[in-house]
Amino acid sequence: MSGPPEDPQWPRASAWLAGGGARHQGAPRLAVLGAPLSVTSISPSRADTTPTAIRKALRRFSTAYAAADPAGDVDLEGVAVDDLGDVGLRDLTISEVHAAITAGVAGAGTAAGSAGAPDLVVVLGGDNAVTRPALRGRCPDLRRAGLLTLDAHHDLRGFHAGVTNGTPVRGLLEDGLPPSHIVQIGLGSFTNARAHRRMALGSGIAVVTARAARDEGVGACVTRHLDALAGRCDAIWVDLDLDVLDVTFAPGCPGARPGGLAPWELLDAAFVAGAHPRVTGLDIVEVDAVADTTGVTVDVAAQCLLHAAAGLASR
Repeated sequence: MSGPPEDPQWPRASAWLAGGGARHQGAPRLAVLGAPLSVTSISPSRADTTPTAIRKALRRFSTAYAAADPAGDVDLEGVAVDDLGDVGLRDLTISEVHAAITAGVAGAGTAAGSAGAPDLVVVLGGDNAVTRPALRGRCPDLRRAGLLTLDAHHDLRGFHAGVTNGTPVRGLLEDGLPPSHIVQIGLGSFTNARAHRRMALGSGIAVVTARAARDEGVGACVTRHLDALAGRCDAIWVDLDLDVLDVTFAPGCPGARPGGLAPWELLDAAFVAGAHPRVTGLDIVEVDAVADTTGVTVDVAAQCLLHAAAGLASR
């Protein structure tokens, strides 16, 4: 049996993504690319299933962003969007995976759609190992690139176990990203080794704990640090690792622990990241859609995409 007919006054976010959004010249442009990677996960994960799950979850949401002040309301139907599908990663070696993600993001950033390159590229992970090659694809000149992470972890693990979802920031440092161009927000207590915290602080990485970010206001904290990065970086990549959330809100994140952020705080961060003119790309990572039996974590990931797009619409 088919359900009731669709309400023409209730456009679904899934239809917006599939249909391409705005057609008029000058509309802000968004490209969405899946990176279904999980073989690099330290904890067992099916994060490779999450890009598809996020796209399906968009059916549960509309295209209308309601701001605290109605004057700031935006509708995503005014944003042009290209869903570029998923990067093919099956049966590749880790070095081939990195090359494929870098090429996919670089291609998304130059040739998405028929009306020009996108203002913002969003990568749907996948685990956090996608961040390093994704940033390199969008911001190839690491000397002028910046990275802001919303993450409970420093991701400065060594390569004794090879490339993992615990090594992307360590890898980017070794690639040549200046430590003074990295900001990490949302770090937890008892979620990092002392050696990694000392490495971050000693190298010049800006470190903000979840408690400090909450005290300031997460959106305000992210905005302040993005503005600071913009003074020394031409392009900024934002990493939204959903294990920054308190585990109560993120049962589908293997790395989430008690004491993390709340979903509304992460969504504020996603919006201000999308709104910032120097942010050219972001990733949404570390959700295992198979383990997320209620779908709540995937819903937060989908909302991160929508809030980033709403921020882009507000630029």
